Amino acid sequence: MYGLLILTNNMVIQGDGVVVMLTHKQIWRGLDVLANRTGLSASGLARKAGLDATAFNPSKRYAANGTRLRWPSTESIAKVLEAVEVSFEDFAAMASGGSATGRPVPLIGLAQAGSGGFFDDAGYPIGSGWDEVRFPGFDGSRAYALEISGDSMEPVFRAGDRIVVAPEEGVRRGDRVVVRTRDGEVMAKELRRMTQTRIELASLNAEYPDRVLDRKDVDWIARIVWASQ
Repeated sequence: MYGLLILTNNMVIQGDGVVVMLTHKQIWRGLDVLANRTGLSASGLARKAGLDATAFNPSKRYAANGTRLRWPSTESIAKVLEAVEVSFEDFAAMASGGSATGRPVPLIGLAQAGSGGFFDDAGYPIGSGWDEVRFPGFDGSRAYALEISGDSMEPVFRAGDRIVVAPEEGVRRGDRVVVRTRDGEVMAKELRRMTQTRIELASLNAEYPDRVLDRKDVDWIARIVWASQ
């Protein structure tokens, strides 16, 4: 089963036990790469999945004025993957420009992330001795995984889930992010607004308050690019 949520800048798709956040450009790139790897055109890929032949055409990717984004449905994505026998993880890897086989990244507990001395100024873990996990898709050289604890991020992320963050990726309104304050507090929220002086964050759990932080009080902020559930 596949679930879908479209945020300001991302399509969030859940399937095969993972959640991945893809931009409009990435989701269409994934379909183009999939068509190319199966020796089909975009129209041929759509027909193979039993869809209208024009479903994936470039003209379908934007509204008539060329500015409003159009997204493929998760039903159409699911039909395509079934038709060409490609897993959701492999499709996400194609879309994000990474490797389906994945690569190892450091795995850090959320409590460790809040402790001092574990991160550089850019929000990447320093030192050695971390556990490692593999994940497909994003190939950023400085990505790492955090294991969720507690309930402050439910129902989006639950205790035991693993999220992959990419400190070198830029963040924009609507992105899900991990933020660490200079006091050692670590939180995963949705970025509502960021200015030169403050960061506004929307809580993922309605029982927890939204947050507004002074930029000077934030150690680092990193975009969530993958979640395993």
